[in-house]
Amino acid sequence: MPLPQDERVVALADDLLRVFDKIFGFHPGFRPAHAKGVMLTGVFTPAASAQSLTNAEHVTRETTPVTVRFSNSTGLPALPDTAPEANPRGLAIRFHLAEHVHTDMICHSTDGFPTHDGKEFLELLEAVAASTPEAPSPKPVEQFLGSHPAALAFVQTPKPFSSSLARETYFGVTAFAFTNADGETRFGRYRVIPEAGNDYLSNAAVFALSANYHFDEIAKRVAQEPIRFRILVQVAGADDQTDDATVHWPEDRAQIELGTLELTELVPDNLAQQKHIIFDPIPRVEGVAPSADPLLELRAAIYLLSGRRRRQAPAPLSK
Repeated sequence: MPLPQDERVVALADDLLRVFDKIFGFHPGFRPAHAKGVMLTGVFTPAASAQSLTNAEHVTRETTPVTVRFSNSTGLPALPDTAPEANPRGLAIRFHLAEHVHTDMICHSTDGFPTHDGKEFLELLEAVAASTPEAPSPKPVEQFLGSHPAALAFVQTPKPFSSSLARETYFGVTAFAFTNADGETRFGRYRVIPEAGNDYLSNAAVFALSANYHFDEIAKRVAQEPIRFRILVQVAGADDQTDDATVHWPEDRAQIELGTLELTELVPDNLAQQKHIIFDPIPRVEGVAPSADPLLELRAAIYLLSGRRRRQAPAPLSK
């Protein structure tokens, strides 16, 4: 996973890391965002319809082993699962194509993203960091949201508390260009839908749960039976915008089933493996290519820079 050639992208990634550390503190060995997580293993089985969309390797073979990481939002490794700030939840999937060869998929449980590009995202984080209790009203974050409708819409989108990480839907943030064996290319965004269906709890029910509820629950669940998700791709219409993660496509757009994700066990030595793995937002596989979304190169840079920093830290002692 190489760093982007554009020095401005790397500099912006460094600035984002700095502000994440300012907001959440620096926690060696953990991610600056989505710090608290758990990893599972399993297999991906492609659907019959998948090759109409892409000839990617994990779609053309019978099955592909996967490693999956579920996570809470924020850079706080000890954030209670029940905290509102734990949403949106993250889901990262690695498809193991060969030794040291893989392609990844990164999603979260709120459809969309608050800003169009990294510069705006940095402005948002700086506004959050400056909005201390002592800051006069309107606070910097209130001013930012008041002048950025997409960010305000993302913040105001309901983020209900699922009864299980296995009963939540996850959305790809950015669009990709999918090309099949006939050379036909269509743009699409991932959706990962739980086979068991969505299920959400009331605020009163959440209040009574333990701080590690979600991660304890999914460990118990996968020990009893496999956890399954369907991976879909929502296909863009001819006039849909494919380079802006803040723009939603109409729900009547076609959704093509890519395949089934079946998770069967926790990864051994879980914390150490979470520290080591660096997911890549850019597919880097034939049949799936980046769109022109400016978030992609930036996210790849910050994932790599934070991953290198994480690997250099002492072994984490807690979640």
